[in-house]
Amino acid sequence: MDDSQSVDLDIPACFRHMAKRRGDAVCLFHDEGNWTFEALDRASDGLAAALAEAGIAAGDRIALLCGNGPEFVIAYLGILKAGATAVPLNLLLNPREIAFILDDCGARGLVYQQAFATVADSAMEGLDGIGLRIRIGEADESEAVPFADLIEHPGPPPERALGSGAGEGLAVILYTSGTTGHPKGAMLSHANLLANAASVAQALDFTQDDRVLVVLPMFHAFAATVGMLTPLLHGFALVPVARFEPRLVTQAIVRHGATVFLGVPSMCGLLLRLDEEMTALWRGVRIGVSGGAAMPLAIMSAFEARFGVPLLEGDGPTECGPVTCVNPVRGERKPGSVGPPIPNVEMRILNAEGSSVAAGEMGEVCVRGPNVMKGYLNQPEATRESFFGDWFRTGDLGYRDSEGYFYLVDRLKDLIITNGMNVYPRAIEEVLHAHPEVAEVVVVGDPDPRHGEVPVAHLALKPGATVTPAGLRAWCREHLGQHEIPRRFELREALPRNAAGKILKRELRRSGERERGFSSASADTDEGASD
Repeated sequence: MDDSQSVDLDIPACFRHMAKRRGDAVCLFHDEGNWTFEALDRASDGLAAALAEAGIAAGDRIALLCGNGPEFVIAYLGILKAGATAVPLNLLLNPREIAFILDDCGARGLVYQQAFATVADSAMEGLDGIGLRIRIGEADESEAVPFADLIEHPGPPPERALGSGAGEGLAVILYTSGTTGHPKGAMLSHANLLANAASVAQALDFTQDDRVLVVLPMFHAFAATVGMLTPLLHGFALVPVARFEPRLVTQAIVRHGATVFLGVPSMCGLLLRLDEEMTALWRGVRIGVSGGAAMPLAIMSAFEARFGVPLLEGDGPTECGPVTCVNPVRGERKPGSVGPPIPNVEMRILNAEGSSVAAGEMGEVCVRGPNVMKGYLNQPEATRESFFGDWFRTGDLGYRDSEGYFYLVDRLKDLIITNGMNVYPRAIEEVLHAHPEVAEVVVVGDPDPRHGEVPVAHLALKPGATVTPAGLRAWCREHLGQHEIPRRFELREALPRNAAGKILKRELRRSGERERGFSSASADTDEGASD
């Protein structure tokens, strides 16, 4: 597809074009049966026709509560083919949170898996606008229509008017997990996603022989664009896996010949626990792509040495489609960086006034390009605040080097100011990750009446670890300044995460818990904090 024409095309048109080209080639490998481009096109056509017959019109919003698998892909495509907008829902949300999203976006329908029927029913109580309920799974006595029946609908899907900016129509609304208050619905057009998928395909050097393993949740922007849309629109295959478990992922790689692994740092850390017999089964994987959170250098180094698979760290917020940058497949990879911008995306470091700063200087990472969202649904003020002109403000604090590689230091909101000095949590996390007995760590700022804020480290240790708070403090003294040494070291069995694997720092900030034995007097003194 010519990128210059993307504003006159939409996702269904581009997928149909690819389905005609690839026909009986497998585009989705699954344990319960593979799907060809032609079969996927036909099934999503059936759903689109059924939606149109049920009264769903162009611009209507249909929510999707579904795990990774063929049904998610068919539903996503079918919704778009009907001219509607897809609203994928986080599977970990509670009924109240789902109800807010359904109401906020004005959803007219909900497609949900039977496993989430109780949550879905509870969320829809009192919402009058949702007249269409489609159930994926076993039949029951509810008012929901069986998904399996709809994809067999014989009628043609509704005609899609192309040209004259058809790509500017709204394709998806992705709700971002806000740190406070309700989430915001990022509105992404067909053109946004087509542009981002084309740039990703070029940046990652995908070919029609690739098979992308998608264990990250497909309701999340990273998995949806890189793991689903990019293969479907560019003629190669995806391998959806319903849940992350290291042995299950490895078995899927072998069974379906996956060549690309998409993950987040926490997954890479857990995969390191596989034995050598299992890690040897990864030899067919050509690259791993990591995003969603900063990749600790210790984990990257250990993963590449163990699996023999290069990890390409990249980045990008949901509002940008989401990919903005990634270390190159061919060319220099710079550990610790998120790489240069992908094709057709511009990135700059801007100061608080919105002016560019020189290479090496710190500022906010900002993005411009055809991938950047249309805005936040129903929130014009939040939309305005998120832009410097046509530059989207990511909220990431970072810098670029002289060769155009970008480095993320921290989220602006995560910066800790101790006695007027900037403390960057990621720098502390890198030091603690390098400790041989630390499995994972996150550092947050706690309010302090004397120092303003102080850094606090929340850790999960490796099995059999014996390190003490005093030992961790001594380790930090060797590598950090006095003002950077955490005031407390709190041990947890596991760190709280969202469904995409990102650690929920806001949960740690809210928590007043102090794990017994790890918030001792020796770990909670003024030692290490500058007055």
